Amino acid sequence: MPIVLKTSPLLWTRLAALAFTCVAFSIAVHGARVTHGTGDFCIFCWAFSFAGTLIVILVELFNLQTKAPVSWKNFPITFACYAALLCLSASIIFPLYFLKGSTGQSEIRDFRIVSTVFSCLATIAYITEVSLTKARPGEVAGYMATAPGLLKVVETFVACIIFVLISEPVLYDRHDSVKYCMSVYCICFIISAVIILLCIGEWTGCLPFPFARFLSGYALLAVVLYLSATIIWPVFNFDPKHGGQKQRPYSCSSTMGLCSWDKAMGVAILTGVNFVLYLADLIYSSRLVFVSA
Repeated sequence: MPIVLKTSPLLWTRLAALAFTCVAFSIAVHGARVTHGTGDFCIFCWAFSFAGTLIVILVELFNLQTKAPVSWKNFPITFACYAALLCLSASIIFPLYFLKGSTGQSEIRDFRIVSTVFSCLATIAYITEVSLTKARPGEVAGYMATAPGLLKVVETFVACIIFVLISEPVLYDRHDSVKYCMSVYCICFIISAVIILLCIGEWTGCLPFPFARFLSGYALLAVVLYLSATIIWPVFNFDPKHGGQKQRPYSCSSTMGLCSWDKAMGVAILTGVNFVLYLADLIYSSRLVFVSA
């Protein structure tokens, strides 16, 4: 099987991301002594990004793009965007849990600092890869390489964070209006995830309606749904008239991690973030002229 080795800024960027993620999770496993679920999540972020990047490099090295079961116009940039978000999350979470207020052995602290630094470098490498592979004006590219496609990735990632915050403790069983917000998060996440899978699998032509028109209609629906959730969630969680708490309880200050009030506030902020993302998605989708290769 012939090996195709074409040096380019994109290849060097992927090799850098491969090396940075490898160092980050290797050092964390070797000497950082991460014991609970948060550390496992960070290690998963680095290991998952490393494995996916290695697969992308090997497929292009052996020129197997046409034999891959996914669309190679859409898969690499989709994975790079998710890897950038995962490494960014690990770069924030890992030092907060394992460096802030750390009073342990200096050697263990050094290992944790090294993992954090290389996680930040991996984040920069993946962001660079996304910027190198995204579609330019007038360029024929897959949908996931366009601004709406990349926004779909960020939207689903933000929704996943909302699900984590809203599930422990359960924050959506207090009122029917709050349950409505949960249904908004689920519906928009599922549809956005299905769109991503359709593009990666090149199954958009199997739909019984024009894909571009469906994207515009869905973006408008998601904006309306998230606008309503952006208004309803704070009202029924922080307005005392509806059973919410206006101020952060004093007991939260003595609680390890985030208390339910903090998580509810995080959900409110992320709901607003996703509303802005879907609004930008609607604007781009209405202006985008999608040209299939």
